[in-house]
Amino acid sequence: MDQNKDFYNARNLKNLDRIEKLKEELPSFVDEYFLGIENQTSTLTRLNYAYDLRIFFDYLLKKKFCGKSMHTLSLADLEAVTATDIEKFLSYLSRYEFNGCWESCNERAKARKLSTVRALFKYFFIKEKIGVDNAAKVSMPKLHDKEIIRLEVNEIAALLDCADTGVGMSGHQRAFHAKTKVRDVAILSLFLGTGIRISELVGLNNEDVDLDTNSFNVTRKGGNRAILYFSDEVANALSSYMQYKKQDKDVPEHESALFLSLKQQRISIRAVENLVKKYSKIVTPLKKISPHKLRSTYGTQLYRETHDIYVVADVLGHKDVNTTKKHYAAISEDIRRSVADKVKLREPNDDSEK
Repeated sequence: MDQNKDFYNARNLKNLDRIEKLKEELPSFVDEYFLGIENQTSTLTRLNYAYDLRIFFDYLLKKKFCGKSMHTLSLADLEAVTATDIEKFLSYLSRYEFNGCWESCNERAKARKLSTVRALFKYFFIKEKIGVDNAAKVSMPKLHDKEIIRLEVNEIAALLDCADTGVGMSGHQRAFHAKTKVRDVAILSLFLGTGIRISELVGLNNEDVDLDTNSFNVTRKGGNRAILYFSDEVANALSSYMQYKKQDKDVPEHESALFLSLKQQRISIRAVENLVKKYSKIVTPLKKISPHKLRSTYGTQLYRETHDIYVVADVLGHKDVNTTKKHYAAISEDIRRSVADKVKLREPNDDSEK
């Protein structure tokens, strides 16, 4: 468990370093803001705020405060930013230039950046450092429901079969497949059988898994620990991989990470994303499947089996059940179909039954 904490602490320290570097590119008053929200936010949240604010203030320097530099912007300048300025910023995000590269934001990315800007204005308004909160006057972009992309039952089986046998792979892919297939089947099985987040999976250590009880300890968002359970199918995949590692003489004795790369180090998030992409491209080339889509697949399957959104929310680690409803609202069609004949308009008489 200590090693698991070390992994997450190291990641937090890396994010803190990134935040400090980004703050050097932001107005000086932002430092006070980050200090004020430190105890209510995670390092990852503050890191995303820093990225968003960097784009916002870059826009203001280009369009509103042309004679100023980032470090001469003041709270008086922030107070002078109007609701119209912020609305123009949202429009600008449709296609904008930053650090010599052209970027674009969809509705959700715009909404996130507006939330970041709103939080900044609200903080200084409550602290009475600015006299008006113009960001609160700007409406959120209307978000359209995204199509929920997930695997169907036959595609789940095909994905695991592909990882197990290597069917459909190129010659180059097959060269590595023999070395990784047991690990990859275990990773895919864990995603599809528990709905674990990719960060949670990468952070797992050997001692976190208990094959006697088909359970494992996981560090969830915010650093809280939870015990999750898995099926015998998942247990078999994990057991095979753990046995494989014991027999591999190249695995360092001191390495505690559950899932290892070919370099015998803790596997990275990018490597897991790539292996999911590799197999899913073979099985479902028209669907863009990511680890999060495998999580959605599990959530969908669990909801279909239990019809209990609260169970799904608890297992997936959602603090707010509305988050769960948003992600799995599309499967309400299954429920509507299943109840279509439950309400009877007229009781059948004996003659009609004959």
